[in-house]
Amino acid sequence: MKVCVYAIAKNEEKFVSRWVKSMKEADEIFVLDTGSTDNTVAELKKLGVNVTVKKIEPWRFDVARNESLKLVSTDTDICVCTDLDEVFEEGWREKLEIAWEPNTTRARYNYNWSFDENGNPAVNFYIEKMHKREGYQWTHPVHEVLTYEKEEQTITIPNITLNHYPDAKKSRSNYLPLLELSVKEAPEDDRNMHYLGREYMYYGKWNEAIDTLIKHLNLKSATWKDERAASMRFIARSYIALKRYEEARMWLDKAMEEAPYLRDAYIERAILENQFENWKLVEKYCQKALEIKTHQKSYINEPFSWNHTVYDLLSLSYYYQGDYKKALNYIKQAIELCPNDDRLLNNKNLIEAQI
Repeated sequence: MKVCVYAIAKNEEKFVSRWVKSMKEADEIFVLDTGSTDNTVAELKKLGVNVTVKKIEPWRFDVARNESLKLVSTDTDICVCTDLDEVFEEGWREKLEIAWEPNTTRARYNYNWSFDENGNPAVNFYIEKMHKREGYQWTHPVHEVLTYEKEEQTITIPNITLNHYPDAKKSRSNYLPLLELSVKEAPEDDRNMHYLGREYMYYGKWNEAIDTLIKHLNLKSATWKDERAASMRFIARSYIALKRYEEARMWLDKAMEEAPYLRDAYIERAILENQFENWKLVEKYCQKALEIKTHQKSYINEPFSWNHTVYDLLSLSYYYQGDYKKALNYIKQAIELCPNDDRLLNNKNLIEAQI
């Protein structure tokens, strides 16, 4: 099989060497540079990458992705789209060829979107950016997705892992106007409506976030329970910011009802009750969260739902209820997951002193 990697880039000089090393298992690597002012282009060319420079004006991610895909020759069997801040774990090419079948059009694989302070995956889900050369195109100005002109045959390759190490200083200021444009172009697209509501929340536009996320929930196409529950949680966060706590509780309850198999709403409710020192309720919602053992592989997952947070909250809850033995048990579990946190270590000392 002929396997080619393609990407877009702008001012990614510091990632070039690491990225190319990771992608070299491909037969060819193509990059569309959209206007770098650093040494990205020179560094890529020095390492043998096929680079084309083209500015996309007005900027849209889907247009840029499609222009980069055009660089890949039509005799390519499998295209692999990545970004320069991403790194494949070694051996991905062989695993891809073993799993790919004659009728396969697309593959999903393991993606670590973020890591915690201890280097453990914090947000992990499947992505689907390996695909046939012909018949695919990218759509939407931002949070772009691959669309196929026929019926897809998608396979899952869980032993291929792509790790994401983003530049925290990189601006995402163009996301909001692009999401507004995306919703204007496709007002019935539930995914884009959810993303726009979430973006308003990130910007502290609480009322706009609430209104947009309710619009998402009312769309006929908004049927994925995980995402619906996330919209409900984001509505609750917006109400918390507005100090309308009973409405926040109501929406968190709705999120629990919508997706009772996800920890996230239970943990968010426990965090809220912790704020008001409602220790029995903190205990209740944390214990409900711990009853959920399966970590869904979805971008919806919140890092705090599977890290030390639930044990930290339970330790506080039991401490203030006077059950120091249980408090010690849970603080120890929190420290196992976050061993360098001074606050947790100090809390352990305080609990042990009470015992």
